[in-house]
Amino acid sequence: MPKRKLSEGEHPEKFKTSGHWSLGLLKTMEDPKFIVQSDNLTTVIKDAYPKAEFHYLVLPKQNLSNLKEITKEHITLLEHMDRVAKELITDHKHKSKTFKIGYHAEASMFRLHLHVISDDMNSICLKTKKHWNSFNSDFFLKSSDILLDVKEHGKVILPSKDACKKYMELPLKCHKCDYKPKKYPRLKKTHFKTFEIKFKYRLVLLKFGRCLD
Repeated sequence: MPKRKLSEGEHPEKFKTSGHWSLGLLKTMEDPKFIVQSDNLTTVIKDAYPKAEFHYLVLPKQNLSNLKEITKEHITLLEHMDRVAKELITDHKHKSKTFKIGYHAEASMFRLHLHVISDDMNSICLKTKKHWNSFNSDFFLKSSDILLDVKEHGKVILPSKDACKKYMELPLKCHKCDYKPKKYPRLKKTHFKTFEIKFKYRLVLLKFGRCLD
């Protein structure tokens, strides 16, 4: 049986005693094996189903379900979450990676969470076009843009449901070049492998003082 999404207006409190799947983050942010760090305002966890080699979530301790609940009074919190994300990616183990920091336009999980994800998009949990487009289209909202929205408008200006649906249905396209495969498995198994080989070759050349055009 497919998972039922919470409809417009439904609140997560309704499902606290039922173990509804959309509340999974609330459990994960209390699980020591997933917690990366914590402070008085936020908890950072490893995504339980990462969509890249490094995939973290920055969650507020304040009970905020999603971006629709954000107002100007949350600017300080959003700035703190953004700062935590940027500090996180300075760790030495992330040295060779480029990261994206942002929110999904329509989040399926409660509570509010900021994605911090390496752009290799290399994970066994990344299985579908929907997964891919959720991080590689305008469905993924940059943290900096969210902050600007709230500062200028007092709220987050979210794309419509129809726009979000279109983002999810966009044709597949590599986020690093113009390659457009018909199906996701080809993008993952063939194209990414080529990029990995080229990257390793580049490292070898750099090691010996040469450059790849």
